[in-house]
Amino acid sequence: MRVLWCLALCAMVGGCASVTRGTTETISISSTPSGAEATVSGLEAPMTCTTPCAFVAKRNADISVSIAKEGYETQIVPLTKDIPAAGAAGFAGNILAGGLIGMGVDAATGAATDHKPNPVIVTLQPHRAAAPARPARQRRPPAAAPEAGT
Repeated sequence: MRVLWCLALCAMVGGCASVTRGTTETISISSTPSGAEATVSGLEAPMTCTTPCAFVAKRNADISVSIAKEGYETQIVPLTKDIPAAGAAGFAGNILAGGLIGMGVDAATGAATDHKPNPVIVTLQPHRAAAPARPARQRRPPAAAPEAGT
């Protein structure tokens, strides 16, 4: 009977980090100058927004943000996943409450991870202007040879 009760408790608790931190997070994007188009890939459906903006992503998603604005170089920022202290504590809490099932749930959902950098802050660089074309060099007519006998 105790075994069934423990299994039922583990199934209800799921993963400790999943419960305390959730399986999604809000990621903010800003740029200088503002008003750039941010394209986010790695989500269930790619999305775009105008900076400054924010979106909600699953913690286990592999995300990349491309920021573009006319007249400026496009910048691509890949987001990495990191386990902060709060995520590690939630994951470790599975030892007390969730056991192996909780650890599996947390690992599958990425509940113990955060995306870095968050917020995504980008300073766009203006396009380099092409060097102006130099006018063709005009050649001087050859100097006339001095006349003989002068």
